[in-house]
Amino acid sequence: MAKRIDVEGLNAWFGAFQALADVSITVEPKQVTALIGPSGCGKSTFLRSLNRMHEVVAGAHVSGQVLLDDQDIYAEGVDPVAVRRSIGMVFQRPNPFPTMSVRDNAAAGLKLNGVRKKSELDDVVERSLRQAGLWDEVAHRLSKPGGSLSGGQQQRLCIARAIAVQPEILLMDEPCSALDPVATLRIEDLIMELRERYTIVLVTHNMQQAARVADRTAFLLAELAGDPGRLIEIGPTKKIFTQPEDKRTEGYITGRFG
Repeated sequence: MAKRIDVEGLNAWFGAFQALADVSITVEPKQVTALIGPSGCGKSTFLRSLNRMHEVVAGAHVSGQVLLDDQDIYAEGVDPVAVRRSIGMVFQRPNPFPTMSVRDNAAAGLKLNGVRKKSELDDVVERSLRQAGLWDEVAHRLSKPGGSLSGGQQQRLCIARAIAVQPEILLMDEPCSALDPVATLRIEDLIMELRERYTIVLVTHNMQQAARVADRTAFLLAELAGDPGRLIEIGPTKKIFTQPEDKRTEGYITGRFG
């Protein structure tokens, strides 16, 4: 079941450098929330803070709260591996295991979670590949290496791998930036389909993409080089793009900076 995220007063550091300051956002279930803003404003850092990937970097840490249906994922005793199982992630560049088969790529998360029964693995692989819009293209070559697929197919394979373990939240960090326009539109169509089942948070530099797929959009900005990124404005996507409340939001969207 898709869940809601409430972020309250989030600060994030890489060692002594503060990347984010006092960010508070609500991510509604079964919606797409897009994060926009110039490079260096902390969008990807924020995204990685939502499933505790940020702390994998040596010296990185956060303060504040990230509540997954009222459970603080940073509370003492919470297992980060369990958090990442509930909050899946799709990265900027497709990263299937290149020599591993399509089938084994899709099943990788399940196997890490201890699933070994072939019939169960086969069922979940087919379901996740279907949900990722890839089954009809690869059903006849499941034993082929994941690296033999096209870039767009590889990204959909990574999405299938992420949803195979049935997360409640799906994080996407510029999932189309390495893809051609045709593959990009296919991923965007897929995002629209997946929001029927998942809560999705999407980082994008593509304003048109945010306008096409997002229910809500958040604008982050680091005012000066070296400043931490801050949330400037969040709201329904149409309002953010047509009637933003903050002049800095309007300036970014109209291309005056960034």
